[in-house]
Amino acid sequence: MSTEEKRVWVYAAVALAIPVVYFTVVLRQLPGADVTRITYIPALLTAIGVAVLANIVASIATAIAAPKEAGLKDERDAGIRRYGQRAEYYVLAVGVVGVFALTLAGAAHFWIANALYLAFVLSALASAIARIVAYRRGF
Repeated sequence: MSTEEKRVWVYAAVALAIPVVYFTVVLRQLPGADVTRITYIPALLTAIGVAVLANIVASIATAIAAPKEAGLKDERDAGIRRYGQRAEYYVLAVGVVGVFALTLAGAAHFWIANALYLAFVLSALASAIARIVAYRRGF
Protein backbone atom coordinates (compact mmCIF):
# COMPACT_ATOMS: atom_id res chain seq x y z
CA MET A 1 0.00 0.00 0.00
CA SER A 2 1.44 3.35 -1.03
CA THR A 3 1.78 6.28 1.34
CA GLU A 4 -0.87 8.18 -0.61
CA GLU A 5 -3.34 5.33 -0.21
CA LYS A 6 -2.61 5.19 3.52
CA ARG A 7 -3.32 8.92 3.74
CA VAL A 8 -6.64 8.42 1.98
CA TRP A 9 -7.62 5.68 4.45
CA VAL A 10 -6.77 7.98 7.35
CA TYR A 11 -8.70 10.83 5.71
CA ALA A 12 -11.73 8.54 5.34
CA ALA A 13 -11.53 7.42 8.96
CA VAL A 14 -11.31 11.00 10.24
CA ALA A 15 -14.05 12.16 7.84
CA LEU A 16 -16.33 9.50 9.30
CA ALA A 17 -15.39 9.42 13.00
CA ILE A 18 -15.38 13.13 13.87
CA PRO A 19 -18.80 13.92 12.32
CA VAL A 20 -20.35 10.86 13.96
CA VAL A 21 -19.23 12.19 17.34
CA TYR A 22 -20.37 15.72 16.48
CA PHE A 23 -23.83 14.68 15.27
CA THR A 24 -24.25 12.35 18.26
CA VAL A 25 -23.51 15.20 20.68
CA VAL A 26 -25.62 17.80 18.88
CA LEU A 27 -28.60 15.70 17.84
CA ARG A 28 -28.92 14.35 21.38
CA GLN A 29 -30.07 17.87 22.35
CA LEU A 30 -32.73 17.97 19.62
CA PRO A 31 -35.74 16.04 21.01
CA GLY A 32 -38.17 18.52 22.51
CA ALA A 33 -35.78 21.45 22.20
CA ASP A 34 -36.15 24.73 20.37
CA VAL A 35 -33.43 24.62 17.69
CA THR A 36 -32.69 28.31 18.20
CA ARG A 37 -31.53 27.47 21.75
CA ILE A 38 -29.28 24.51 20.91
CA THR A 39 -25.61 25.33 21.39
CA TYR A 40 -24.04 23.74 18.35
CA ILE A 41 -21.50 26.36 17.24
CA PRO A 42 -18.71 25.48 19.73
CA ALA A 43 -19.14 21.77 18.96
CA LEU A 44 -19.16 22.42 15.20
CA LEU A 45 -16.01 24.53 15.33
CA THR A 46 -14.34 21.98 17.59
CA ALA A 47 -15.24 19.14 15.22
CA ILE A 48 -13.81 21.03 12.25
CA GLY A 49 -10.62 21.93 14.13
CA VAL A 50 -10.12 18.41 15.46
CA ALA A 51 -10.64 16.93 11.98
CA VAL A 52 -8.07 19.28 10.43
CA LEU A 53 -5.58 18.63 13.22
CA ALA A 54 -6.13 14.86 13.11
CA ASN A 55 -5.50 14.79 9.36
CA ILE A 56 -2.31 16.82 9.74
CA VAL A 57 -0.98 14.63 12.55
CA ALA A 58 -1.94 11.44 10.69
CA SER A 59 -0.22 12.63 7.51
CA ILE A 60 2.94 13.40 9.46
CA ALA A 61 2.79 10.03 11.22
CA THR A 62 2.31 8.26 7.89
CA ALA A 63 5.32 10.06 6.44
CA ILE A 64 7.44 9.25 9.50
CA ALA A 65 6.45 5.57 9.35
CA ALA A 66 7.76 5.25 5.78
CA PRO A 67 10.14 8.17 5.17
CA LYS A 68 11.52 6.79 1.89
CA GLU A 69 8.04 6.58 0.37
CA ALA A 70 6.69 9.82 1.86
CA GLY A 71 7.40 12.09 -1.10
CA LEU A 72 6.88 9.54 -3.84
CA LYS A 73 3.92 10.30 -6.08
CA ASP A 74 3.36 9.23 -9.64
CA GLU A 75 0.89 9.89 -12.45
CA ARG A 76 -1.47 7.29 -11.07
CA ASP A 77 -1.67 9.10 -7.73
CA ALA A 78 -2.41 12.38 -9.51
CA GLY A 79 -5.11 10.74 -11.62
CA ILE A 80 -6.70 9.10 -8.60
CA ARG A 81 -6.64 12.41 -6.74
CA ARG A 82 -8.48 14.11 -9.64
CA TYR A 83 -10.95 11.22 -9.79
CA GLY A 84 -11.72 11.64 -6.08
CA GLN A 85 -12.03 15.40 -6.45
CA ARG A 86 -14.65 14.99 -9.18
CA ALA A 87 -16.73 12.76 -6.92
CA GLU A 88 -16.28 15.28 -4.12
CA TYR A 89 -17.42 18.22 -6.26
CA TYR A 90 -20.58 16.47 -7.45
CA VAL A 91 -21.65 15.50 -3.94
CA LEU A 92 -20.83 18.96 -2.57
CA ALA A 93 -22.79 20.65 -5.38
CA VAL A 94 -25.88 18.60 -4.58
CA GLY A 95 -25.44 19.31 -0.87
CA VAL A 96 -25.10 23.04 -1.43
CA VAL A 97 -28.31 23.06 -3.47
CA GLY A 98 -30.02 21.52 -0.44
CA VAL A 99 -28.52 24.15 1.85
CA PHE A 100 -29.61 26.86 -0.57
CA ALA A 101 -33.15 25.47 -0.49
CA LEU A 102 -33.12 25.53 3.31
CA THR A 103 -31.94 29.14 3.24
CA LEU A 104 -34.65 30.18 0.80
CA ALA A 105 -37.24 28.39 2.92
CA GLY A 106 -36.18 30.45 5.93
CA ALA A 107 -34.96 27.51 8.00
CA ALA A 108 -33.27 28.14 11.32
CA HIS A 109 -29.51 28.68 11.31
CA PHE A 110 -29.13 25.37 13.15
CA TRP A 111 -30.48 23.42 10.17
CA ILE A 112 -28.56 25.45 7.59
CA ALA A 113 -25.22 25.12 9.40
CA ASN A 114 -25.65 21.41 10.04
CA ALA A 115 -26.80 20.73 6.48
CA LEU A 116 -23.73 22.56 5.17
CA TYR A 117 -21.46 20.60 7.49
CA LEU A 118 -23.14 17.38 6.38
CA ALA A 119 -22.60 18.35 2.74
CA PHE A 120 -18.88 18.81 3.40
CA VAL A 121 -18.70 15.53 5.32
CA LEU A 122 -20.46 13.58 2.58
CA SER A 123 -18.25 15.15 -0.09
CA ALA A 124 -15.12 14.20 1.86
CA LEU A 125 -16.40 10.64 2.25
CA ALA A 126 -17.31 10.45 -1.45
CA SER A 127 -13.82 11.58 -2.38
CA ALA A 128 -12.17 9.12 -0.03
CA ILE A 129 -14.34 6.20 -1.15
CA ALA A 130 -13.79 6.98 -4.83
CA ARG A 131 -10.03 7.18 -4.27
CA ILE A 132 -9.89 3.97 -2.24
CA VAL A 133 -11.87 2.13 -4.90
CA ALA A 134 -9.57 3.55 -7.57
CA TYR A 135 -6.48 2.39 -5.66
CA ARG A 136 -7.97 -1.07 -5.16
CA ARG A 137 -9.66 -1.69 -8.52
CA GLY A 138 -8.19 0.91 -10.86
CA PHE A 139 -9.99 3.74 -12.53
